[in-house]
Amino acid sequence: MSAELPFPVSVEIKDIAKAVTFAKLPDALDAVRAGLARLPLDEDQAGYLADYFSPASAERIAHQLIHIGVVGVIAFLGVHAHPIYLRPATGPE
Repeated sequence: MSAELPFPVSVEIKDIAKAVTFAKLPDALDAVRAGLARLPLDEDQAGYLADYFSPASAERIAHQLIHIGVVGVIAFLGVHAHPIYLRPATGPE
């Protein structure tokens, strides 16, 4: 399977960044990593999320977007949960 998708991808970090749409999955993954790098995450969580959204994860994420329709994981800032979602974009946001 190729990591190229036939649709744009919407990315959102709840309560931190509103949904933004990217034409290509690698651009969406770059944006997630850049956004997460600016957050005060603990070292373990930062490492886990960097791996989860790494360039090497593109094929796995593409598969999940095509077959399940969403990729979700949670970032914790202290005790506050901030879900991170990638979804197929259905149109302008």
